Amino acid sequence: MTDADHRVIVNVGGIRHETYKATLKKIPATRLSKLTESLVNYDPVLNEYFFDRHPGVFSQILNYYRTGQLHYPTDVCGPLFENELQYWGLDFNQVEPCCWMTYTGHRNTEEVLGILDQLDLDTEKPSEEEIMKKFNLEEDFKTGSLSKGQQWRVKVYTLFDEPNSSKWAKFVSVASIFFIVISIATFCLKTHPDLQKPSIVRIAFTEEGNVTSGWSLQKQSLEPHSAFFWIETVCNCWFTFELIVRFIVCPKKSSFCKDIINIIDFIATLTFYADVIIKVFGNNSTETDIVEFVSMIRIMRLLKFTRHSSGLRILIHTFKASIRELTLLIFFLVLFIIIFASLIFYAERLQYNPNNDFISIPNGLWWAIVTMTTVGYGDMSPKTYFGMFVGSACALMGVLTIALPVPVIVSHFTMFYTHTQARSKLPKQRRRVVAVEKLRPTKPALARPGASNVGGPPSGGGSYGRTARRGTTTRISQTVKMDGGNPFRQNCKVLPSLDNADADKPDIVDLEVEKPKHSSIPTIDGMLAKSEGNEVSEKAQNGDNGAVITSTPVTIIEKNCISTS
Repeated sequence: MTDADHRVIVNVGGIRHETYKATLKKIPATRLSKLTESLVNYDPVLNEYFFDRHPGVFSQILNYYRTGQLHYPTDVCGPLFENELQYWGLDFNQVEPCCWMTYTGHRNTEEVLGILDQLDLDTEKPSEEEIMKKFNLEEDFKTGSLSKGQQWRVKVYTLFDEPNSSKWAKFVSVASIFFIVISIATFCLKTHPDLQKPSIVRIAFTEEGNVTSGWSLQKQSLEPHSAFFWIETVCNCWFTFELIVRFIVCPKKSSFCKDIINIIDFIATLTFYADVIIKVFGNNSTETDIVEFVSMIRIMRLLKFTRHSSGLRILIHTFKASIRELTLLIFFLVLFIIIFASLIFYAERLQYNPNNDFISIPNGLWWAIVTMTTVGYGDMSPKTYFGMFVGSACALMGVLTIALPVPVIVSHFTMFYTHTQARSKLPKQRRRVVAVEKLRPTKPALARPGASNVGGPPSGGGSYGRTARRGTTTRISQTVKMDGGNPFRQNCKVLPSLDNADADKPDIVDLEVEKPKHSSIPTIDGMLAKSEGNEVSEKAQNGDNGAVITSTPVTIIEKNCISTS
């Protein structure tokens, strides 16, 4: 055998690749290791296998068979590369370490896109189908069987939770933001002394040795102006109304109650009513102080802006995505704070220091925190040379520890933000590719009666025909038993002819029959040519020429075959 007999040609997407058959056998149980001429992909005329797949990825796959190293092409997307590996029967875990980070980058992108889908950052008007999907009313909406209650529920929901659905929804969104700003501003301004009124108490007194007595006015405390109370009352009435309405019309009550923003809104509103009740019916200052302390949660109403601002939601999820790096940062900060607090305590005691500020290690913890975070209040400072050395090391270590995870957090924010901007510019209505079923071989069909025979009239008993399509070669093998002899295998091969260039005429089909030397050809139970194109009919039976093809001009080529007995 020549060297050409050991080579194989694989045509992938119009690009022909030639390699040795032994090369494709290096990785068993894959598609390329099982190439045989009986496959539909094989073209006997061109002597090649054709696959309608991505040619660029196949170059790397074929190189994997040659070198044993699978590299990732940078000009294709990750999911496409995975689909090609799956088609060729290869494992994506075999990608080389040098390409692994580039290859797995698409997984981070898919994860980010999944998070952005949950965040619902679309600024365009939602379609009615999307809104009905949240309520599981798609079928009723399509059939027009929605009740009036369901219609009003959907309308009120879009009014309060979908600011981009209509002009009135935008007005409600602006009103909600307005009341949040006024409520926070009132909560802060009422603590300013110039905006408070004094609480004046009349105190009675009696002079010693005299019968006369009197009273005096004394400023006991400062209280917020009463106008702030009425402003807060109006704001909290709006928050109460909004919370109740949104709870009634929400698609899922459980999801609404689990939302952290709704929980904060409920607690903040509840503290206002508790404060009013205690001031009206209670005189215990301790209870009032506790309620005022809990009322600080009203500041958290600022988080409600995340419902109206996509940037804030991206920032929050940036910290969520960076939680591992932030946890690592806190761990190392605590570790170094404890170390440097201990060092500065003992370093200041090595020399005489009458003005020692570090009287204990817990005292040094405050100094270590302030120094490592580069704040430096100056209320505590080392006075000895050993203490100054420890302080310098503490400041340098703090800068390095805090600066290391910052690029990771910035990259996460950039990734979220860029994907959000890209999604906002993508059109919602995109052209879809229609999936086309693969062509299947035609089923056997009887030949039409009265079809013309080529090569002489049939000689023998009954015969039948089967339908064949022109185009691709098919080998048909059948084992038959001779009269009084041993069984042998009979091989027939139908080849398309290249001599017929006229598309209106049927192709000339060459029938290649292998027959034994000392016997006649037994009946061939039809031959099915699996191909694509115009249909021709074939008919085979016993005869001197071995076989007869009907309805198509044929050429009979006889070759001897060896009995398999």
